[in-house]
Amino acid sequence: MRDWLRPTRRVVAIWTGAVLALVGIVILIPDGYLPVPPGIGAMAAPRYTGRPALPNPIELDVPQHPRLAANGSSSMHNDGWASDAYAGPGPLGESPEVDTAWYGVKECATLAFDTRKRLIALCGSYSGPVLHVIDPESMRPQDTFELPARRDNGNGKRPWEDLCGGAYFFLDDQDRAVVATTERTVVVLTTADGDGEPDLTVQATYDLTRQVPEDDCLIALMPDWEGKIWYATEDGRVGFVDNGTGKATVRELGEEIANSLAVGRDGGVYAVTVDALYRLGVDGARRPTVRWRTPYDRGTRTKPGQLSRGSGTTPTILPGGLVAITDNAEPRMRVQVYDTADGDLVCQRAVFADGASATDNALVSVGDGVIVENNHGYRNPLSTLLGFTPEGGFARVDVAGGKCEETWTSEAIAPTSVAKVSLETGLVYAYTKRSSLLGVNAWYFTALDARTGRTVWSVRVGIGSMFNNHYSAVTLAPDGSAYVATLAGLVRVRDRS
Repeated sequence: MRDWLRPTRRVVAIWTGAVLALVGIVILIPDGYLPVPPGIGAMAAPRYTGRPALPNPIELDVPQHPRLAANGSSSMHNDGWASDAYAGPGPLGESPEVDTAWYGVKECATLAFDTRKRLIALCGSYSGPVLHVIDPESMRPQDTFELPARRDNGNGKRPWEDLCGGAYFFLDDQDRAVVATTERTVVVLTTADGDGEPDLTVQATYDLTRQVPEDDCLIALMPDWEGKIWYATEDGRVGFVDNGTGKATVRELGEEIANSLAVGRDGGVYAVTVDALYRLGVDGARRPTVRWRTPYDRGTRTKPGQLSRGSGTTPTILPGGLVAITDNAEPRMRVQVYDTADGDLVCQRAVFADGASATDNALVSVGDGVIVENNHGYRNPLSTLLGFTPEGGFARVDVAGGKCEETWTSEAIAPTSVAKVSLETGLVYAYTKRSSLLGVNAWYFTALDARTGRTVWSVRVGIGSMFNNHYSAVTLAPDGSAYVATLAGLVRVRDRS
């Protein structure tokens, strides 16, 4: 090479710095609605595809939990059954309008609604979790409560993988937010004052430091039908706080837990560890007990797209005395359905392609079956940089006559969607991404027909990595608007009135 063509160290350094700066801009600044105006990338991704839907209701009767806020308003997975199904409406795609709110680098992964239809949001950042009351129209926080900061409990997980004290909470039947903290306490907060104005104030605190050691942490909370507050920890401890005495109990399962709980009207509390599905209950001495334990195939590794090795799903209770999860089998994971009475496997069905199937999101209940999402290949927010996508896909598995049958598949790519269904519209709503050879990092809100899997319509919500939802849930509001939290704020999609 001629000397005048050979780059000097200084030139190489400049090139390297420029590339790193460009990557930093792509990662940190969305080329979309906020905080900068659309660029060339926005013109390369269609804003809207498909056509408006006609409602095609689905029949599914999920019982109202007496100790939770109204179904669809109480928690990440909607109700005691963890159905991820809304009885009410969602957007039909009638000239959908998209609005965004910018919160900085903070993700509000779990959203609920109080009786005044305000958003109650549990949000997380690098420093730790925070609770907000958010106005649904402006999407601006009206009150804020700083929860204890993130701790290093020795689990070796990076902030975007850490579920300790910042992923799950529930809103009870008195409009109170019940939240697990990183200090191994459970706090109960009011969400409004006596005049109905937003007011996050601690009403009660339950100390679990005697039950949960310092190197463990609280992952999930859910009340049973009597109101006892059940908890699960990362290292596999389960127990409850008695709603009458405030006394806390514990039982050690000894198996990692990375998902939430489901509770049945019959008193069953369902938890999935990285080894087995459990039905828990209360014995005669008012202590937590194991009613049954059924192991499943946990695979040989934590697949890309999962936060732990084993099932990535919160148990979903189904009509007819059934409960469903996914396993972590190779070469294909399976949707599995169990009998709630004895834990026997009723049926199972392998889904997606060999060597490319994994999920870390709950199943969506759609009446006769469930819809499962493929997250295989999603490792972290960088996995979707510059037009890249994981394998993706959805599948519906129906249960009939003791058999599990795959009724449809979809190629829609939802890296980490926590999809939801509107029983009123018959649409499954997912947060999706399109592969782009041009490197356009475009994110979409997409509606699938729950009966056929066909993509009905899709609207672009933004371009850039800050529009990544990173395991936050699609949430449908009482008025039919849809909200999705992103790495930097909140997106709302609603039909134009």
